[in-house]
Amino acid sequence: MPRLPTAALLLSALLLAVPASAQTPAAPSPSGGILPLVSVGERWPQAQETYVIRVAPGDAGKPLGLEVYSPGFNLADYVDGRRGAGYFGDELYKKNEPFETTFTLTGPGGTVLERRYGTGREHTWESLYAGGLPAGTYTLRVSSRGDGKNSFALRVAEPFALETSDFSVNARDTEQTPLLAARLTVPPAWVGQTLSVLNYDIDGPQEAETWVVQPGGARVNLTPSGNGQTATDRFTITPELVGEWQVYLRVLPTTRQYSNAVRYGFRVGNQAITARVGGFVPPAGARLDNHLLVEIVDPQGRAIPGASYTLVGERVVRPSLPPGYLPLSGSVVQGTGTVVSPTEIRYQPGLTRVRFVARPPEGQLAVEAVAVYGDQRFPLSGVAFEVAGRTLTAPATLPLVPGEYAVKPGTLPGSTVATPPPSRVADGGTTRVTLEYLVRTELTLVTAPDVLGACDVTQLAATLKTDFPQRLPARLTLNLPTGWASDYPLEVPGEVGAGQPLRLKVPVRVCRTDAAEAVAEPSGLRVTGPVRVRNPGGANVTRTVQGGGRATLAKSVEVAPQGYAVTLTLTVDRPLENLRLIDPLPVAEGSAAAVRGPLSVQGPSLAGVSARAEGDSILLTRVLPGTYTLTYTLLTDQPADAVVTSPDLAW
Repeated sequence: MPRLPTAALLLSALLLAVPASAQTPAAPSPSGGILPLVSVGERWPQAQETYVIRVAPGDAGKPLGLEVYSPGFNLADYVDGRRGAGYFGDELYKKNEPFETTFTLTGPGGTVLERRYGTGREHTWESLYAGGLPAGTYTLRVSSRGDGKNSFALRVAEPFALETSDFSVNARDTEQTPLLAARLTVPPAWVGQTLSVLNYDIDGPQEAETWVVQPGGARVNLTPSGNGQTATDRFTITPELVGEWQVYLRVLPTTRQYSNAVRYGFRVGNQAITARVGGFVPPAGARLDNHLLVEIVDPQGRAIPGASYTLVGERVVRPSLPPGYLPLSGSVVQGTGTVVSPTEIRYQPGLTRVRFVARPPEGQLAVEAVAVYGDQRFPLSGVAFEVAGRTLTAPATLPLVPGEYAVKPGTLPGSTVATPPPSRVADGGTTRVTLEYLVRTELTLVTAPDVLGACDVTQLAATLKTDFPQRLPARLTLNLPTGWASDYPLEVPGEVGAGQPLRLKVPVRVCRTDAAEAVAEPSGLRVTGPVRVRNPGGANVTRTVQGGGRATLAKSVEVAPQGYAVTLTLTVDRPLENLRLIDPLPVAEGSAAAVRGPLSVQGPSLAGVSARAEGDSILLTRVLPGTYTLTYTLLTDQPADAVVTSPDLAW
């Protein structure tokens, strides 16, 4: 094809100049060199151009700044054999035929954007995607439909890069400097392996030259491919070749074409490996068309981490929210557009800024702590607990994403607490969890002394204590059995807590063996303190009976569970008739009369003796020689030292 003069030197110089900061919120920088890429519509081995953008977890949400220069076909560039001023490399081989190029960005969540560009009469500078993206690998595909080729340039903001293993570039005959086609990083792991650099359709050595600059600056020429053919150059990697390789292409003065589309590929062994491409500076005065800025914020205006957006055609934008987020509203902050719903805005291409507001799904978990003390519950404060990896103190209410949460209570001295079952938090609701600390108390009752003579005095000391840090109300009460008496108060109210026991000390006169009881409220603890009273004593009598015989009577009195147990032991050495045992009942002024309980008699097996009480006497109608035991219970409120009376015998 004949070469024609052109006035595109200025444009080429601008495109190959050192990159400057772009007039966008995030200043893009070159990622592989200044490079006009190309998409060929027909008769090309590659149906679409594919570029990979990797978003590391640490870079999620950072502005991508994906921009394109001249995404559409410029009819004023080269049509029907004529080349116009500012030639960039667009070529339409059949006049008046339609030509369209589609840019599609996809990622882990599906399509992010899809833009179609037709024909026009200027090179425009457009923002494809300015916002941030969640972590993942994204693919930008460019395909053209029509008999021709569309030259364009791409760039992304730092720290992102455009990577590809097989791609097409378009070099122009007006360029007087080499075109930096790609930058390839060779790692140490490739040492000993073979790196292959492929080029396709240079159309022979008279059209263009291509080469690589290896680490250290050495230039190595590559084999120019023939028309419709592929040339491959192979390199065995040595340690000296580890580092960045630069691939260049330059149209020669002997060319017969205005521009030359060339495809490159990179392989290690049979595996495709990627190089970095893209990067450009728009010409001076170039206007950024269809620049869409999308803000996705929470109700407080803070950017939502992991949020993104998708473009539908050239006029519709929709937010992509993290799982569970609920859309609230949409608005057009700058430019012209219509809010269709909280998740869709239709806008007019141009400088447009839209804002979507969403809220995270959020419920509340309210955690409180109580001390369970007997039948009472006391609120606690400052009690530590853990939930969702955070340590807080109760009472507390914290917002949480809906789900199940385990609340791990902290420990409190002097108590036990059970971990409650996981709690489910629902969106817009409040779930309440109560940590129940069961207070442990210890109650003791000491009697000193605990062995007494009848009606002696002992001291009862009841003590209630706990290690629980909070003071709690308490009451101590002493319950005395029958035969025990005290002139002092038998209960005391107060508080009990760590280092602060509650005590009750009382002197008590004890006239019978039994046990006092100490009771702590509201815990309901009970404990007893026994005291043993030594037996009141006894009395003996011996009498000479009929015919010179002898009879002996012994009396003993012991404290019984109720009253006193009286035992009369009679020994005779000959038969006796109508023997009377004199056993006076105790009498004390102001006391109720003593009562003798039923008599029980045991004696020789042949005696067949029976006993009958008559006042202060017990009558035995007939006794045989031997020993007889009579027992009964003496019921009286008199003290032990007054219940022993002296017995006697009569007949």
